[in-house]
Amino acid sequence: MKTVALIPARYAATRFPGKLLEDLAGKPVIVRTFEAAVATGLFDRVCVVTDDNRIASSAGKAGAEVLMPPGDFATGSDRIAAASRDIDADIIVNIQGDEPFLNTGLLRRMIQTFEADKDKEIEVVSAAFPITDAMEINNPNNVKVVTDDRGFALYFSRSPVPYPAREGVGEYMQHIGIYAFRKSALMHFAGLPPCKPERIEKLENLRFLCHGMRVKILQADEKTIGIDTPGDLEKARDMFRR
Repeated sequence: MKTVALIPARYAATRFPGKLLEDLAGKPVIVRTFEAAVATGLFDRVCVVTDDNRIASSAGKAGAEVLMPPGDFATGSDRIAAASRDIDADIIVNIQGDEPFLNTGLLRRMIQTFEADKDKEIEVVSAAFPITDAMEINNPNNVKVVTDDRGFALYFSRSPVPYPAREGVGEYMQHIGIYAFRKSALMHFAGLPPCKPERIEKLENLRFLCHGMRVKILQADEKTIGIDTPGDLEKARDMFRR
C-alpha cells in the first residue's frame, strides 16, 4: 500500500503569521516538520504543499520536495486534494506543518487501520483524545467529535458535544487535525460542495459526514504538540534543548 505524506504550509496564520519560517533549534519550523515526517520511515514520499514562495524556498533548500498547486482553495483538504491529483498513492496522509513533534505510533496505527480494512469500508482515518477540563471542553477552538460504538465519527462540533443530560455522565473527545485518506476518497471530497453544517461551524470535516463518507476516529493518548502561538514556539525550543 503506497503511502504519501503531504505537509500543508501557508504563511498566513490567524494567531501567528509566519510561524513556519521561525527558527526552531537552527532550522525553520516547516523544515523540522518535514524532517520529522521523513524520519518516521512510514512514507514512500514526503512533500511540502504551499502557496508561498518564502516557504517553498526554505523547504526546497533543505531538500524537501515542494508542490505548489495553483488556485484558491476553500480548505486545507481541498489544497491537499489538488496537490495529490497526479501523485501515485493509495493513502495520502495530511500532516500539519506546525507540528514538528510527530507521534510516529499514531501515524503507524492510522496506516495500519487501512491495511486491516479489507472491505475498504473506511475512507478517512483521523484521531481524538479524551478531555475533562471544563475550559478545554467549552473552548470553541477545540473541536469535539462524537463517534458511534465502532469508532466512526457521527458529528464534529465547536460546542461541547454530546450534551450531558444528567450530571456526571459527560464524556468528551477533542479532535486532532491529522487525516489519512484513501486517495480515491480525497478526490471524491474535493468534488463535493460545502454543506450547511460545515459553513455554520467552519469545520471542513463536516463535509465528509454530510455526504456520507466514513471517518474512523482512533483514540490517542494525548494531544499532539503544535505551534499556534509565540509561547508554543518557546516551549518547542525548550523541548529541543532538552
